[in-house]
Amino acid sequence: MADGTTASARRPSGQRRADAQRNIDKILDAGLRLYSSRPGVSVAEVAEAAGIGRVTLYGHFPSRTELAKALMDRAFEETEAAWRDVDTTGPAGDTLERVLREQWHLMERNRNLRDNIIGDVSPQWLRARHDPILKRIEDLITRGQDDGAFRTDLPLSWMLTALYSLVHAAADEITAGRLTTEQAPEILVASLRSLYRP
Repeated sequence: MADGTTASARRPSGQRRADAQRNIDKILDAGLRLYSSRPGVSVAEVAEAAGIGRVTLYGHFPSRTELAKALMDRAFEETEAAWRDVDTTGPAGDTLERVLREQWHLMERNRNLRDNIIGDVSPQWLRARHDPILKRIEDLITRGQDDGAFRTDLPLSWMLTALYSLVHAAADEITAGRLTTEQAPEILVASLRSLYRP
C-alpha cells in the first residue's frame, strides 16, 4: 500500500545526497560548456544539456544569479589550478609577458562565460572573484618593481586595475569582431609593456 512518500524520499539520505551532487555536477559541466561556447545561453538550454528538468535545476540553483556564480566559481577553480603550475621564475618583466601569452587560452575560454553572466552578477563580485589570480600578478609586479623592471611611480592597485581592465577590453574587442584571438595576447602584452616599463 502506498504510504504517501515519494521514491526519492524513501531512498537513504546518503544516496539522495549522492544523487543531488551528481545533478549539480551535470548542471555545472553542461552550463560551463554552453556558457563558454557562445553568448545568450538560457537556463532552459542548460537544463536540457544536463539531461534534467528545469524544476530540478532550480531546486539546486534557485536563480540565474546563483547559477552564474556557481559557474564562475567552477571556472575559476580550474583557472587557479592552472596558475598554480605556472613557472614565475626568471626576470619579472619577461615572466609576466610569458604568463599572459601562455594563459590567454583560459581568458579566451572565459570570454563567452563572462558575456553570459555579466547581467547576473555585480561588477564588484566579479572583480573580487579574480582576487586570487590578481594576487599572483601583484606579487610578480612587486618583484619587478624591486628589480627595476617595472615603474614605481604608479600605485600598485592602479597597475593591477589596468591589467584587469585591458584583459576584459581585449575580450570585448574580440566579441565585437575588431580583434582576433591570435592578435589579442600580443596587443595586450605590448600595451602592458608600455604601461609597466620604466
